[in-house]
Amino acid sequence: MLTVNAYAATSATEPLAPTTIERREVGPRDVLIEIRYCGICHSDIHWVRGDWGPQTYPVVPGHEIAGIVTAVGPEVTKYAPGDRVGVGCMVDSCRECATCVKGEEQYCLRGNTLSYGAVGKDGALTQGGYSTHVVVDQDFVVRVPQGIDLDEAAPLLCAGATTYSPLKRWGAGPGRKVAVIGLGGLGHVAVKIAHAMGAEVTVLSQSLKKEDDGLRLGADHYRATSDPATFDQLANTFDLIINTVSGKLDLGAYMSLLALDGAFVTLGASSEPVISMPTSAVAAGRRVYTYSLIAGIRETQEMLDFCAEHGIGAEIEVIPADKINEAYERVLASDVRYRFVIDTSTLA
Repeated sequence: MLTVNAYAATSATEPLAPTTIERREVGPRDVLIEIRYCGICHSDIHWVRGDWGPQTYPVVPGHEIAGIVTAVGPEVTKYAPGDRVGVGCMVDSCRECATCVKGEEQYCLRGNTLSYGAVGKDGALTQGGYSTHVVVDQDFVVRVPQGIDLDEAAPLLCAGATTYSPLKRWGAGPGRKVAVIGLGGLGHVAVKIAHAMGAEVTVLSQSLKKEDDGLRLGADHYRATSDPATFDQLANTFDLIINTVSGKLDLGAYMSLLALDGAFVTLGASSEPVISMPTSAVAAGRRVYTYSLIAGIRETQEMLDFCAEHGIGAEIEVIPADKINEAYERVLASDVRYRFVIDTSTLA
């Protein structure tokens, strides 16, 4: 076993604190990664604070992991020491069900194994990226291409994958009008990717205070949802709306913004139930309301290659480990533009 430094949550109410954890020995198909950076996702906060139900503690959060391979098992063929790699939200799945065979491990019919807070095949609780090292099966590791700095790549392992997947699935591209609700950790990456795909991009935000940022990141338009005129003027406009916020929305009003056969895709996970909407909001334009999870491993690699090709990285604020608890409070106050990334060398 390998003992490594980490930051862990010991309960839903206590601040995260320094600790040490045990990583398994490098198995035949395993990759040992020296973590250089780990992004802070809003999901980390929901998880450790019990917003999604009781959790098992202690747990080390973090599923936006970027680092360097330092050792590999004897059967590893995909990676070698020195490679720049990443690990996202999953570290295993059944690999046998219909969705896994299709490369959609995020929808594993038997349940995938999350990077932290899940029980792995060895019976141990998985521990995430707020740590100095991690051991992962090579099939759940992705390569970080040259052209993306590791710190800017880290949030792409969740925020990039989560937004790229529905943008691709619902055909964002030239001649398509895409709206992104919210310009935060997910939203700012969605804007960059949709713009690079060639879509006409509109940000829908509560106010116009981030308008300059939105336009700089690639949005063609920026509209305030607090202005009722926005919904009147944009009715029947969009082919795709990507919802990156986790708060309650007037779904009927937003669905009315979709053109014929348009899709409204929710990404943000909320601790509260989604409110209902009138049937007419869907039926009037043969509209679709759906959810999208993270991407599978193959699509995550595709996303990273796309981002490298188009010069896309996350907008980040790098922090030392002892600022994690402060960063959590700032995330909750929407005081970050647009993703905190932990410099894990400060854990040593």
